[in-house]
Amino acid sequence: MPERAVRARPGSRAAWLALVVLVGMNLRPFLTGVGPLAEQIHDGTGLTFRGMAWLTLLPMWLMGVGALLSPLLWRAVPARHAVLGALALLGLGSALRAAWPQGGALIAATAVCGAGVAVIQAVFPGLIKQRSAGQVAAVMGLYSAALMGGGALGAQLTPLLAQWSGNWRGALAAWAAPAWLALLFAWRALPRPAPARPGPAPAGARLLQRPRTWLLMACFGLVNGGYASLVAWLPAFYQSRGWSGTHSGGLLALMALAQAGAALLLPALTARWRDRRPWLWLTLALQAAGFAAFAAWPDLAPRAWAAISGAGLGGCFALCLIVALDHLPDAEQAGELSALMQGGGFLIAATAPWVCAALRDASGGFTAGWLAHLGCVAVVSLLVARLAPRGYGVALSPPGRAWHPPGEPGRAGNGPRVADQPRG
Repeated sequence: MPERAVRARPGSRAAWLALVVLVGMNLRPFLTGVGPLAEQIHDGTGLTFRGMAWLTLLPMWLMGVGALLSPLLWRAVPARHAVLGALALLGLGSALRAAWPQGGALIAATAVCGAGVAVIQAVFPGLIKQRSAGQVAAVMGLYSAALMGGGALGAQLTPLLAQWSGNWRGALAAWAAPAWLALLFAWRALPRPAPARPGPAPAGARLLQRPRTWLLMACFGLVNGGYASLVAWLPAFYQSRGWSGTHSGGLLALMALAQAGAALLLPALTARWRDRRPWLWLTLALQAAGFAAFAAWPDLAPRAWAAISGAGLGGCFALCLIVALDHLPDAEQAGELSALMQGGGFLIAATAPWVCAALRDASGGFTAGWLAHLGCVAVVSLLVARLAPRGYGVALSPPGRAWHPPGEPGRAGNGPRVADQPRG
């Protein structure tokens, strides 16, 4: 896909940034709109809590599989075609949610949405690095913020649409409209690809041989497992404590807005920092505080807990994407590393809502699930210590070769270079 390089036209910068925002905002409403409607979905389909967990588990699992397969996609399909096809799938899956009343069909339609999102999430980080040279952190922050902001809209507007229309299926299907709007915009804003050129073989097989790739997968997966569980069960948790669907959806929307703010702010704050670990630890501390509060003092200040946990999750999501891109100077290889991190990470994260549902069934409440995620945050805090920028080149370079990030020994000039370095 990068060999069919996207040709930027004069004046296309604003259109590109608008597309980043519009696409990002379409990637989460189909997930975040489900939690506030959990009671209505249960009554309308007969799905149990474990059954409803599949509405989050299956699309996230598909996101993971799609990301792992993305190196093949990068070379088989131009970026423009991949994005257009993915947005069409997202709109189709959303529309199908109104077509069939059965629980299994609802899960299948959600899987179609997940397949579309999987392609976009696999393609976009590398595309951003390619088209936003010198501003990768800022544009990645904008993309992450738009993604989280779309989640906030899904959580807040879906129960309101269901209340106004009296049809929860139609409320879920309404998100087909913005997906198809994004499709039309992408059709005009994404330049047509240049002719394909021969390129190097995919780096995915080599990257999978590096422990660093698996470490990034684990960090991304354990963190996003917390996000998946909160999206799936935070509204249900507070509905069990007497909240309405609309108010619990507002709580999830507040969490998503905090995610968006942190995803936009933290990449800008860290743009001049080579070592992003202190900021990652800050986001993990916020997550730990949020999960501990949900477990121990859920009724004390639930909106504060939602905002704190959301800021931690959103900031960590954006920083993880940036750290993956920081590891390699080549846009194509960095995109492959990001895709592998997301692929393995989403496979891990997908199981979290089901595990929380099983813990709820076993214990009678969600507290055990929140404590389990608190433990996951502790594990990631230890793993993050390994992400020192001076080790990027050694961690992922071929034997005997290493590139050095800006400011590291062995680097000359203003751009990353490849330098000979013995491997121990």
